[in-house]
Amino acid sequence: MRTLVIETATAACSVALIEGGDVVDARHEVVGRGHAERLLPMIAELAGGGRADAILVDCGPGSFTGIRVGLAAARGLALGWDVSVTGYSALPLVAARALADRPQLAALAVVMEGGHGEVFVQAFDAPLAPRGSFASLTPAAALDQLPADLPIVGDGIRHLADGHRDLTARHPAAADALLLPPAERALAPTPIYGRAPDAKLPGHA
Repeated sequence: MRTLVIETATAACSVALIEGGDVVDARHEVVGRGHAERLLPMIAELAGGGRADAILVDCGPGSFTGIRVGLAAARGLALGWDVSVTGYSALPLVAARALADRPQLAALAVVMEGGHGEVFVQAFDAPLAPRGSFASLTPAAALDQLPADLPIVGDGIRHLADGHRDLTARHPAAADALLLPPAERALAPTPIYGRAPDAKLPGHA
């Protein structure tokens, strides 16, 4: 079965076609805030116009706008193609890639951009066992919470001003969905924001 993977929860806009244990085709660009303009053309550039038997989309946490763009595209394509859509989270995706690249690691933490001066943080034991739920924390609180010897990976490390840590910058990539176990690829296709929305309804504090 061929699956289209959509990743738009961070500054990266990333799509991939995966089938069995292989990546059929993929595109990956760091676009910042340009997901809405770039996503569908990137999908169309994939083999077969990106057509797939199922769709897998990042549900968050991450950029509110990016998450909504990805989910809207996934739902629209799923309706048009009459295929199923499920979700995943970028946090275990980034952890899975990092642990695959560094198999000697027993554990690591993922720190992703969270907005409003905070980062999303989650620790994982190898091969991919989360140490509880993710949290949205200030960088200082994240450093205080994470053991000093725990390697940290993700696009949020620029906020961690600690030169003594093992830090690796990484954006999530759609092609890495191959590394996720089935349970991590079976989330409901609904947003995981991780904190309150930026916008408020009139009359609400």
